[in-house]
Amino acid sequence: MLQIRCKNNNIAKSFPEGITLLEVLKEFPELQFKYPVVCARVNNTIQGLKFRLFQNRDIEFVDMGDNSGRRVYIRSLCFVLYKATCDVFPGSRLFIEHPISKGYYCNFHKADNSPLKEEDIRKIRARMKDIIQLDMPFRRNETPIEEAIHIFRERGFADKVKLLETIGQVYCDYYTLGDTVDYYYGPLLPSAGYLNLWKLQSYHKGLLLQVPDRKYPEKIAAKEKQPKAFEAFSEYLRWNIIMRLNYVGDVNKATLKGRASELIQVSEALQEKKIVKIAEDIDKRYHATENPVRVVLITGPSSSGKTTFSKRLCIQLLACGLRPMSFSTDDYFVNRTDTPKLPNGQYDFDNIAAVDHETMEKDLTALLAGEEVEVPEYNFTTGKREYNGKKIKMGDDRVLIIEGIHALNPILTAKIPDHLKYKIYVSTLTTVSLDSHNWIPTRDNRLLRRIIRDYNKGAFTARETISQWPSVCDAEEKWIFPYSENADVMFNSALNIEFAVLRNHAEPILATVPKNCPEYSEAHRLLKFIHYFVPISDNEIPPTSIMREFVGGSSFHYKR
Repeated sequence: MLQIRCKNNNIAKSFPEGITLLEVLKEFPELQFKYPVVCARVNNTIQGLKFRLFQNRDIEFVDMGDNSGRRVYIRSLCFVLYKATCDVFPGSRLFIEHPISKGYYCNFHKADNSPLKEEDIRKIRARMKDIIQLDMPFRRNETPIEEAIHIFRERGFADKVKLLETIGQVYCDYYTLGDTVDYYYGPLLPSAGYLNLWKLQSYHKGLLLQVPDRKYPEKIAAKEKQPKAFEAFSEYLRWNIIMRLNYVGDVNKATLKGRASELIQVSEALQEKKIVKIAEDIDKRYHATENPVRVVLITGPSSSGKTTFSKRLCIQLLACGLRPMSFSTDDYFVNRTDTPKLPNGQYDFDNIAAVDHETMEKDLTALLAGEEVEVPEYNFTTGKREYNGKKIKMGDDRVLIIEGIHALNPILTAKIPDHLKYKIYVSTLTTVSLDSHNWIPTRDNRLLRRIIRDYNKGAFTARETISQWPSVCDAEEKWIFPYSENADVMFNSALNIEFAVLRNHAEPILATVPKNCPEYSEAHRLLKFIHYFVPISDNEIPPTSIMREFVGGSSFHYKR
């Protein structure tokens, strides 16, 4: 008999060997969950409910209100969508490309290459409902990796074949739903009957799979218009096609063939090309007879690389003949004693009220009028805004560069005429996918960057960064993301070779997270994920690269 301790109520019970998590759950009828239970943490690693126990374990059941549970739900829903497209349109191809509009954009190609019609979507939707109503089981199959490669090669999945050929594993899992086979890098639900909340509709000549809301899983996330974000994704997907690097298997194969240096150089060149284009657009609008630009506003979520982007943009503006002048929103923080607080009593530094935007706007207006202004400097040690005689003035060919998390919030520059502002949103729109059905969450890219930077600077341990991350994401949802579409242009700071470079830095840092703490679950997931990438040394990453902001070795100076 096994001793299983349920962490949800801290009660231990004895069970026979080989019992599934689903069967264990039934033996704790007293447990109450706000949302349906979809998976469990077994010794702080996520497992599907069909997982069998053969040793004493601690388990914690997870519902849809947990990010790990949400991932299991969405992953399973994607498999149902894929099976439905196979059943309704034999020979078709489905590409689940990236998150957009609070859902997931899917490119769909019918075998005859005819355009996707509303009637086609109705048929796919109806078949999905049938699969769910039949409560078809998801079956996990563990097999030697050569057998899995053979299965996917027979079905024409070159993307999955390349991935499996390059990850260096002996065994791997694949899943079946009826007679449909697919590969996923995390557990699925026990069966399709769990999937009671979703929508499918047309979107930009493809499909939008709508899923439960992140904060309110009992309802579908409200669709948002994000044309600029969609175009930013599409632009980088076109670049990947040009480079023939659509999937991780492609990047791995190129790396193993000795092309890592070339991949780095081309990736950096594509980013620099975009920065040059933005600088030239600002220069053109600066010298325009109508609507001249004088202020460049730059924002982005945590670890998006906006600071390095700002510095590289300044260099290109200088090359255009303009003289950029930095203006920091951080220096306009209110005194710490006046900072708003979160419900838990901690200071809410991400709140717009944490910035004295009225004083800042007054100074900006004076600068744009040609006046000399004494600007404050925020003392992060004392938590006070100080005036130390620092004076600035706008001269000929001067353009103000304002970088901060609230830069695109209309409140910050409400009294500055819109024609004077050029707005840039920097994000990390991870475009390379594991394969055609496994996208890479953009937040994972930023979380890895932040873990590495925090650890190397001695600011926080990996465990502390992971613990803080949910609060960081909540603040972004409230204060940054709602204003992203206000931007004149979006810049994607992600590089398609980035995870391969980050792997060398992240592995030893993530390994420091103790197995007996809650944060180990996320550390384990990230470790498992980055092992899909053949590592690339950062030796040839240039000192001006955005990646240097996180892995170290940048030629730029970063203020606190």
